[in-house]
Amino acid sequence: MSSLFRETLIGVVKATAPLIAVIILLQVVFVQASGVLFLKFVIGTLLVIAGMVLFLLGIEIGILPAGRLVGSGLIQSRSIWLIAAVAFLIGFSTTIAEPDVLVLSMQAEEISGGEINGNSLIYIIGFGLAVFTVLAMLRILAGIKMAYLLAASYLVVLLLAVLTPADFVPLAFDSGSVTTGALTAPIVISLGIGFSSVLAGRSPVSDGFGLIGFASIGPIIAVMIMGIIAG
Repeated sequence: MSSLFRETLIGVVKATAPLIAVIILLQVVFVQASGVLFLKFVIGTLLVIAGMVLFLLGIEIGILPAGRLVGSGLIQSRSIWLIAAVAFLIGFSTTIAEPDVLVLSMQAEEISGGEINGNSLIYIIGFGLAVFTVLAMLRILAGIKMAYLLAASYLVVLLLAVLTPADFVPLAFDSGSVTTGALTAPIVISLGIGFSSVLAGRSPVSDGFGLIGFASIGPIIAVMIMGIIAG
């Protein structure tokens, strides 16, 4: 446990060090903010590092093993309906709790002057990702190549982009990108790896990865449809 904590701490410090260095450089050379404000930045940075370390430890210790266990247990149930239901619930619940999704929804509501309801946007994004998470799990079960699903899905996205009001198109693509955050990604990936690991003749690498890229298309399509209806 101590070695895992040390490795995680070193990794987080290395990841955040360039950003911290740039901000300190800007403070010294250009910005020259007050000492109180800079002290708040230092304290905030330490809190961020501590939070990231604890978050990543939680992912490594609990989330990833649980995801693989659930994935392998689902396939052993041999129930397509159970697989679809659990995949939907996991995809939906993790997405609506994703910090990046919450930030996007708040910004969208604020900038639109309340025309876009933040809570509704969260649930629409969650629904879109959940549906495509189900499709991703069923794809592993059926052995369909990911390239075919990606091509078909992005063709739908391109067609919808022509029909969607211009204000909703960039929001839709951002809605897809924010679902690849630190909470949703490890859970969906570990679920897929656990799912494919117990299937004979399947590779957890080829079947377990690509799920996030595919699942993130769901929110894009969902928000575009919302824009078409609202428009």
